[in-house]
Formats: sequence, C-alpha cells, structure tokens
Amino acid sequence: MKNILKKTFVALATLGTLSAHAQVAPFKKGDRVVFVGNSITDGGHYHSYIWLYYMTRFPNQRIDVLNAGIGGDVAANILGRFDGDVVTKKPTVIALTFGMNDTRYFEYLKPDAEEMAAKAVQTSFENYQQIEKKLKALPAVRKILMSSSPYDETTKGKGNYYPGKSKAMLRVAEFQEAAAKKNNWEFLDFNRPMTAINETFQKKDTAFTICGGDRVHPGQDGHMVMAYIFLKNQGFANKEVADVVVDAQLKKLQRAGNSTVTKLVVNDTAIQFDYLAKALPYPLDTVPRGWGATTRQSDVVNLVPFTKEFNREMFTVKGLKEDRQYLLLIDKDTVGTFTGAQWAAGVNLAEISRTPQYQQATAVMLLNEERWELERRFRQHAWVEFNILKEHGRLYKDDVASMELLQELGKENGWIRGNLDSYSRSRVPAIREAWQRQLDVLTGTIYQINQPKNRHCVIRQIN
Repeated sequence: MKNILKKTFVALATLGTLSAHAQVAPFKKGDRVVFVGNSITDGGHYHSYIWLYYMTRFPNQRIDVLNAGIGGDVAANILGRFDGDVVTKKPTVIALTFGMNDTRYFEYLKPDAEEMAAKAVQTSFENYQQIEKKLKALPAVRKILMSSSPYDETTKGKGNYYPGKSKAMLRVAEFQEAAAKKNNWEFLDFNRPMTAINETFQKKDTAFTICGGDRVHPGQDGHMVMAYIFLKNQGFANKEVADVVVDAQLKKLQRAGNSTVTKLVVNDTAIQFDYLAKALPYPLDTVPRGWGATTRQSDVVNLVPFTKEFNREMFTVKGLKEDRQYLLLIDKDTVGTFTGAQWAAGVNLAEISRTPQYQQATAVMLLNEERWELERRFRQHAWVEFNILKEHGRLYKDDVASMELLQELGKENGWIRGNLDSYSRSRVPAIREAWQRQLDVLTGTIYQINQPKNRHCVIRQIN
C-alpha cells in the first residue's frame, strides 16, 4: 500500500493541474460561493467538504457555500436556469462545472460514435459561450471554471462502459481551460489528477475506482479527493492546524504555530500548559452517508496525502526519556500514551479522534451534514422547476395544476414519480421558507460551536 500511495503522490505532483494558470485564490470572509453543475454537484459532497475545511480552519472567517447542481444537467440546462437558480443566490464567487452529461453515454456503442462525440463537444461549447456572456455580465463576481471529475473508462468489471467518452470529456476540459485563460478567470482540473489516481491503483486492483459503481459518480472518498484537489489549488497544502514544540530539558516553549501556549510548567514527572489553537482539526467522517454509499470520507487517507498536507496538529516534546511512557491528558480526558521517542518525533493530534478538539470538530461536521441534507430538498425542488415544469410553461407556479401535471407525467417517468413526495411539500412557499430558516440556524450554529477553546494539557510520565 505504501508503494502505491507513493506512486500516486508522485503522479499527482507531476500532473498538478492542466496548466500553471490553474490556481484558485482562497475564499474571503463574507464570500457566497455558488457551485454550479450536474448530479456530481447536486448530490455530491465535494463542495460541502471544502466548506468544512473553512469552517474548521478559519472559524472567524465565515463564508457561505451554496449548491446549485441539478442531476442530469448539460451546459444548455445550466444556461436555461442561470438567472433563476444561480444569480438569485447572490454569489460573490461562481464555480462552474459541466461535461459529464454533455458528452453522452449509450451513443458510444454505435458505429458513428466519433462523429457524435465531436458534435456533442461542439454543442457543449456553443451553450457554454452563451453562459459565458452571462458570466461576463457579472463583473463583480469571481469566476472559477472546473473540469468535470472523470468518467472512469479503465476500471474493470463494471457496467456502463462507453469507450471513447473519457477523450470527449478531456476535450470539454480543454475548452473550459482555454475560456478561463482568455477571460483571465480561474480554472481547476479535477479530471486528470483523479484519473492519475485511478490508473495508479488499478495497476494492482483492476476493479479499483474513485468514480463509483457507475464510472460516473464519485463515492465519498472520491468527493473528498475532489476537495483535496480544490484546497491544494487554493494553496492550503502544508498549512498547519497548530504546531507546539516544548523543550523539557530547558523547560521552555520553542514554538506555538497557529496557537497560543501559556502557563507552561515542567518538572521531573510532568509537563502541563494551556493551549489555545486558532483552528480545529479536520474531522473525517467514518460513516458512509447518502443513498447507496459504500465508501467513507475518511477513506481519502488511503488515496492522497491529506493528513500530511492538510491535517497536522502537532505536539512535540524534546528531552524526554526515549523508552519511558508518557500519558497525554487534555481537559482531564485521556488521549493516549506515547514514548519519549514518539514525543520527540512529534504526535499528530489530528489523527486522534478522542481529543476534545477533534470531538468539537466532529460536531461541526455533523451539523454540516444536517445542513447538506436539508439543502438537498431545495435541489430536488429546483430539478422539478427547471427540468420539468419550465418546459410545460409552469415555472414557479407551484399550484394544484402543476401537481396534477407531475402526477400524470409520473405515470411514465420514474424520476418524476420519485420526486412527487418532496415536491408536494416544497411547492408550498411557507415550507420552503421554514427550511431556509432551519438552514440559517444550522449555519449560524456551526459558526458558534467552531470556535477553538482553551485546553489544559498534561503530559505525565507513567513508568
């Protein structure tokens, strides 16, 4: 496993992004970042995981991240709902992705697949040009163009195999990058770095993929890889949660990176101090979440060096007896036992879920999941509005006639039938308003409980 990880990290470092232009500035306090895309955005977690990083790493710099994805969308659909579903969210930043559905599916099994793919890419480009005009009409809004996560054409033993689709998706990525460069906008590539991971791990396991069972929709691990790529492009790699270094022999604090250490007391058997970090560790969810989920957010540590680059809350104590055992207590809670040699090398508290600060961050993560679940109701409503009702002249009407229309269409359309329960409620303005109030409460609560607390730490010799 270590050799595979090493090769993957080298591949990622070599690939980087499509060009040196592909650097994304960090979000600023007060930003409203709207992620626009298809089902990978709509039902996906990558944007939520990105926001979780900001929630825990920059607790006093609130931003808002909003989901504007709709399952099945191509560039033409995004164009059709841009004013009513994107601009209305009052973004300061728009992050736009498309390409998976634009490049089609079953058509690759037909004799004219190559000609079809060329036309599909051209159609996507032409619709994007119309979106570009709308983006240009928003000069105060930052624009980030993002390639789609890849279609995994190389994994073995799975269905939905459409030979040639991945090449068409790269052509979409190429015109997205060119458009970003032309307009001096930011560009980020998910496709090639994720493909590099797939290809590297598939050398040992041909059935491996981070693109889900259908080759299209990344699992939770894949979405966390997407968050990793995004945050890396924002320049956050190797930014510590905190870094505390104490010299036990000199009885002196040597470093307190991104933190404050006070009341340091060192004697022959114990070291104690108060520790206030400026950030929380990043909590990685160990529960598969979402319908049909088989992977976990925490599985990302087997794919990319997330912990090493993004999640280091280091305690280092020099001068302890290497072969002796030392107990770490934080706020009187037992965290673990480490040798003097381990303390000298540094203990990464972000890898220990039992610390009070990690548990605090876990509460933030779980609240963020609640927020994500609730926001999904709005995306289901948007799908009905823009992909069904709009073409029947009933956009925003949300009346009895609209419900009757959907019930009739649902007799032949399973997707509509599956959304009837949700829409029967979301069509009521008072319910949507109540949901929005809940969203506001959840986000407000996150930015209350994410404030780091002063922790009393004791490192005590036990043998």
